[in-house]
Amino acid sequence: MTAFQSVAVIGAGAWGTALATVAARAGRRVTLWARNAEHAGRIASTRDNPRLHGVQLAPEIAVTNDLAEASRAQMLLIATPAQHLRGAVNMLASHIANPTPVVACAKGIEHGTHKFMTDVITEAAPHAQPAILSGPSFADDVARGLPTAVTLAAKDEELAGSLVQALGSPTFRPYHSTDVRGVEIGGAAKNVLAIAVGIAVGRKLGASAQAALTTRGFAELTRLGRALGARSETLAGLSGLGDLILTCSTAQSRNFALGIALGRGEAAPAGKLAEGAFTAPVLVELAAARNVDMPVSQAVAAILDGRLTIDAAIEGLLTRPFKAEE
Repeated sequence: MTAFQSVAVIGAGAWGTALATVAARAGRRVTLWARNAEHAGRIASTRDNPRLHGVQLAPEIAVTNDLAEASRAQMLLIATPAQHLRGAVNMLASHIANPTPVVACAKGIEHGTHKFMTDVITEAAPHAQPAILSGPSFADDVARGLPTAVTLAAKDEELAGSLVQALGSPTFRPYHSTDVRGVEIGGAAKNVLAIAVGIAVGRKLGASAQAALTTRGFAELTRLGRALGARSETLAGLSGLGDLILTCSTAQSRNFALGIALGRGEAAPAGKLAEGAFTAPVLVELAAARNVDMPVSQAVAAILDGRLTIDAAIEGLLTRPFKAEE
């Protein structure tokens, strides 16, 4: 089993900073790369990232704006948003001459191409060994060393196991898997479903409605997963059900917060757009191409692009034909 001693995190946002802290806590030599030289310099000098304020970076974390320097690490974690992953890997590709694990740490599906994150990595960097990290986690909790469990998947089981060993610590527990597609679907689909549950909260539809949307949403996530070759145990695990439960229960989730704002008739929260807003139309198109019924996701996509009001979406879901439990 390969022992990865050096780790580079590409993307110095809150999640990238948290992952750099995880790798340092696991005893790795860590490089945190920021696209903006001024941002990199500020983090390096203050040891504090304003995007994750209050978390002091460990002394062993090097901060750089030099991509060639970062790419010399034995494993690379891509902590950019899903829609920027291809751009980040494109920049890295020329620096990767030997097989190198490149781990996508974003949850989503590329808009326009319908590609999952590991597929984007494969296309953009031929020498990369694609992997995906996903699961119920928030940057602040992870960075502060609060107990967290996630899933890390790669097609090669030995590689997945080695990556887990490189990042694991007493407070950060990755489980390894070879079900790459299952982990990707769970992470992407739950963002859309979190918007749906947030809408129910914003509309004050009650706890029963929230529970119904969570369980029915998970049922349709599972249907799509099976149609795309995912394993049931993966979808029911950390990257599927676990992630869905977490993001449907706390306003730390941008997707849940977006849903709450929509339900209240308010503007979307300031800051980065919730990833689920990009994923919803792609998820619906993937499902339609495989004749998979995903009514909750369809309703979210229609609300987001203005084709359906929230009241009409609720009525449509409640008046669907009665059917057996799946």
